[in-house]
Amino acid sequence: MHTKILAVLLAFVYSNLTMAAAPGISPLHEVAAKSASVLGVHSWIHGSDDCSTNSDLAFDVYAHDKTTYILRQNKCITFEAPFIYVLVGLDEVLVLDTGAAEESSDISFYNILGATLGQDVMDSKIIVVVHSHSHSDHYGGDAQFNDKNQVTLVKPNAEAIKEFFDFEHWPNGEARVELGGRTLIVMHTPGHQEESITIYDPQTRWLLTGDTLYPGYIYVKHWENYKKSIARLELFSESNDVTALMGSHIEMTRTPEKYYPIGTTFQPDEAPLDLRPGSLKELNDRLQGSNGKEELVFDGFIVAPMNGIQRTLSNIARWITQ
Repeated sequence: MHTKILAVLLAFVYSNLTMAAAPGISPLHEVAAKSASVLGVHSWIHGSDDCSTNSDLAFDVYAHDKTTYILRQNKCITFEAPFIYVLVGLDEVLVLDTGAAEESSDISFYNILGATLGQDVMDSKIIVVVHSHSHSDHYGGDAQFNDKNQVTLVKPNAEAIKEFFDFEHWPNGEARVELGGRTLIVMHTPGHQEESITIYDPQTRWLLTGDTLYPGYIYVKHWENYKKSIARLELFSESNDVTALMGSHIEMTRTPEKYYPIGTTFQPDEAPLDLRPGSLKELNDRLQGSNGKEELVFDGFIVAPMNGIQRTLSNIARWITQ
């Protein structure tokens, strides 16, 4: 029932999309020697103008190293094309988000994950699934992890998040997740959505920012909370070695200030996934003098307040997960 309600809401908020693609895994990208991106990746699979002819695989899989993976869903499966992060430690594997594929989909992110990591890793390590926030394009694949051995699935709601991460001063403070030789730092960063979190990985030196900051058109639900979150992240980046901000979507083009509209299924000239750490200072400087009534336009991203209808729909969608 909740899934059907959410589907109706999302159909109202976003445009309809055509779904066509066969499940599978793409070959790993070769890292280019020279690139504006820390990933060295110039082009992810980026959809088709006519999705009925799209033959791309369901997930684009990028191995940054032997213990760090990024997966992107095909834009012809979901125009959101969310990015999923997989961080492997000696004892546990952290999976950040599960994509937008619905429970009824024939595309199994769980199987893709197993093929990416190898069955020995899936059998020997605990798989911890968490979410950058509680919007449906980030937990759509959760059902595929239900009742699986070695899996800890943290639901995308405030109670589950606070209990699992053991935040002592929610929404302030930091929590730690020990994967075995790889300790992650977790911060609560509300604004785009109430349960939004940001994860810092000292191994890659990435801040995984979800929908809090990414190369796209970012809607902010709670402007004052967002201002505080960005200020905290800037302060954190000044005292920690951060090489890149890694968000959950790409919506910007390579042309400064230009973005692909919501519902776009073909992005042949999209910007790189990662943003420079200096983007936090640039954003924070503008935010502190803003009143939350107009959009803030930057070369690599745009931040705008939700309107009344969007906030209402967001509240209803959030109610489903709580």
